[in-house]
Amino acid sequence: MIIVVDDGSSDNSYQEACIPGVYLLRHIVNLGQGAALQTGIDYAKKLGCKYVVTFDSDGQHCADDIEKFIEVLRKNEADIVLCSRFLGKAENIPRHKKYFLKVAAQVERFLTGINLTDVHNGFRAINVAKFPNFVITQNRMSHASEIIDLIKRLHMRYKEMPCTIKYSEYSLSKGQSMMNSINIVIEFILGKAIK
Repeated sequence: MIIVVDDGSSDNSYQEACIPGVYLLRHIVNLGQGAALQTGIDYAKKLGCKYVVTFDSDGQHCADDIEKFIEVLRKNEADIVLCSRFLGKAENIPRHKKYFLKVAAQVERFLTGINLTDVHNGFRAINVAKFPNFVITQNRMSHASEIIDLIKRLHMRYKEMPCTIKYSEYSLSKGQSMMNSINIVIEFILGKAIK
């Protein structure tokens, strides 16, 4: 099944996502990617889904990779599978983005002890039935760091898998600026301190 969360879009995204067989959820106002993910995960749990795959809507991820991620969960080889553009094929990745993502992986490793090559990739598969406490509380982009923290806190077995990422002008325009990326890390650290 496919669940689409429209996070308060102001264009015609909601109308375009009205496709038979798709569960379409909508935030009246934009709450952020983390909130949209949690809305989708909560709905999938209500429907009795055992596994959830998260996938960005900017066209950079390849749907052909989904089945191999789910297969890892079915075989009980991991509790969460994370896509790595550095283990797979990333087309047209800008040099500054590649550099920043490698630095971000080092920062996450320092903060959490979790060793990943790609820490801010929206493509992942999660065994939500096994981890009912897998709850994203960071509404905005810092949810990606929170997910890595959840892996550590919930003692989830994780596996990185190669995947194909295709950068287009559109997907690059949706990416985070360097300054905003620094703000994401600060937001995550402050969010942890407040808890």
